[in-house]
Amino acid sequence: MTLFAREMTRADVPACLAIINHIISLGGSTAYEDPYTETALGDHYIGDAVTANVVVEGDRIVGFQSTFEVEPGVYSIGSFTDQQNPVRGAGKVVTDKTKSDCRALGGHSIIAKITSDNTGGLAFYSKMGFEDEIVIPHDHIRKNGTAVDRIIKRYVL
Repeated sequence: MTLFAREMTRADVPACLAIINHIISLGGSTAYEDPYTETALGDHYIGDAVTANVVVEGDRIVGFQSTFEVEPGVYSIGSFTDQQNPVRGAGKVVTDKTKSDCRALGGHSIIAKITSDNTGGLAFYSKMGFEDEIVIPHDHIRKNGTAVDRIIKRYVL
């Protein structure tokens, strides 16, 4: 089945909520440790975002991605794909749309802030062309008290 990416709408929030809350429940692949509510997810990933996209297979949302402007022309990205029923290539399809959207906004780079224990996220962003920029030691404290480094990767548009 063909994958395509489109702009996220409020109607997509329940599907996106199921994706992110499952990822949070697994632990270790996102800095988030508390589940989202529908309102909080919609307000943040659509309302606060500069770009917000979903990736769809058939009629099923299999991932989503948003960016937030952290300084003029620089966007911080958040990416989540279905880990219960993974779809190969979903991350690339949505990232390609997000890159295009950020270029259209006049952006010059996208950054990903990834905890060092998120090996899958680190590999994903490297595969998408993001390059290591800086490591911030002990930048994130997990609920259990474990301090983890934050790795900043950058993609130049």
